[in-house]
Amino acid sequence: MDILRFFEISLARHPILNPFTPEKFALLGDVFRVGPEDRVLDLCCGKGEMLCTWADRHGCSGVGVDISEIFLEAARARGSELDVGERVAFVRGEAAQYARESRETFSRVTCIGATWIGGGLAGTLELMRPRLEPEGGLLAVGEPFWIDEPPEEAYEPVAGGREVFTSLAGTHERIEAAGFELVEMVAADTDSWDRYEAPQWTTVADWLREHPNDPDAADFAEYDRKNRDAYLRYGRRYLGWGVFVLAPR
Repeated sequence: MDILRFFEISLARHPILNPFTPEKFALLGDVFRVGPEDRVLDLCCGKGEMLCTWADRHGCSGVGVDISEIFLEAARARGSELDVGERVAFVRGEAAQYARESRETFSRVTCIGATWIGGGLAGTLELMRPRLEPEGGLLAVGEPFWIDEPPEEAYEPVAGGREVFTSLAGTHERIEAAGFELVEMVAADTDSWDRYEAPQWTTVADWLREHPNDPDAADFAEYDRKNRDAYLRYGRRYLGWGVFVLAPR
């Protein structure tokens, strides 16, 4: 199954591609201490909502990288809508490859909810570190965590395995082991999780009705069913999500 295509469809009506609200992104910009002098690198930027709104509110500039041209078209349109297109650029490519091959450094580097690009939190922080300016730079990384220990049957459908995510305290331990200090955080809540998950069900259902003969339709319907069931059974109760602001040691 083409998982990227599924998310391009299921998130077609979402401006924010993770369980955050505009208010939480605004708060994150404040605690991340973004200012007019900052250049931000946003790895897996999605539709660019965070980078564009920060450029509008805080006057920063930056680069967003994403593999989806559909998402990037929305990002560029959002930049034009907010009249920040001259300060933000959006590049199509694999975020991990961009982080490895770029020689530019930034005062702020973010990867919000896509630590799969480095094979997990530790690997993603290792990718991000070389892109950070050596003096005064900060990282922000979005990562799920277990609020309470779930039943054994929850690990595979929700997280893909027991070792993928850990508790909030365990996440802190992983951050410290990677050589960073946790200096701030902003967490999702149940309402923001619902606003991320639930609208996808309608979007996918509408798409399936409009494209019954698409070769991916059956796979997408089954994947959506499993995701919905996992969220309602386990994810909503046991899984948290936060953005962690980090300083290198």
